[in-house]
Amino acid sequence: MNARSIIGAACAALAIATAIPAAADDPGDVVTPHFEQAIPNIPGKTLTALIVDYPPGGTSAPHRHADSSFIFAYVLSGEIESKVNDGATQVYRAGESWYEPPASNHLVSRNASKIKPAKLLAVFVADTDEKALTTPIE
Repeated sequence: MNARSIIGAACAALAIATAIPAAADDPGDVVTPHFEQAIPNIPGKTLTALIVDYPPGGTSAPHRHADSSFIFAYVLSGEIESKVNDGATQVYRAGESWYEPPASNHLVSRNASKIKPAKLLAVFVADTDEKALTTPIE
């Protein structure tokens, strides 16, 4: 093995090693199903509640919500920065809430803090047969 090959291999290893920590520095969210129940007096509709935990600096990838889903979002702790459709980007604090109309594009959803965690309750009312409540926007 010559010096050029060793240097090339070392540069490739260094590039890979520096790329891995960069990905680790971009934490995502953790979504935990909390409750799901068919709504007995509204045939074909289901209420689903999810808890979304954001670590410090955590984000959700941009996503689209199901065509039938009406969403109520309530900040349980911390501060959440959110942008839905063409609305303004807003910061919601613990105890504040907002709603998202059916088929919304959720373009920004992240922890507004780089040092404190945040937690969100997301409640969906959607068609029972619509299982994918969110789809990534590519």
